[in-house]
Amino acid sequence: MRVLLACLLLCATSTALAQPPVYRCETGGKVSYSDAPCVGGKTVDVTPTQGMDKMGGTSRKGAEVQREEFRKSMDTAFRPLTGKSHEDMNVLRHRVNLPAGVQARCDTLDGQIAELQGDVARTSGAEKGRAEVALYKARKSFFDLKC
Repeated sequence: MRVLLACLLLCATSTALAQPPVYRCETGGKVSYSDAPCVGGKTVDVTPTQGMDKMGGTSRKGAEVQREEFRKSMDTAFRPLTGKSHEDMNVLRHRVNLPAGVQARCDTLDGQIAELQGDVARTSGAEKGRAEVALYKARKSFFDLKC
């Protein structure tokens, strides 16, 4: 099972993988966008569109879009064996070359960030400020480790 998963990851890895998060940051009333996390920053979906397809009767997809469609179809086909979604497989592809200790820390941070985002949404006042700082620290570690 692990050999199959490793083969899938190595065969389907490409240079352009899942997009890193983009953060919307407000400082002194000014809004900026960054790939680096900031205190109180919110993630923004910046998924690029894939453009028109078959506008003139022929497919006009770029090589990267074709590779992504292939990876998605392979991930869907192997889902019963791996138990992982396409998004999960993209994360694994991105992290396959990271050292084992960093991979483990990234996995831990995945859970922590999700929990901290919930804390920020549920709290207010000073507690919200503390939750935002904790979320920032977790996101900063995630960014620094190149998760």
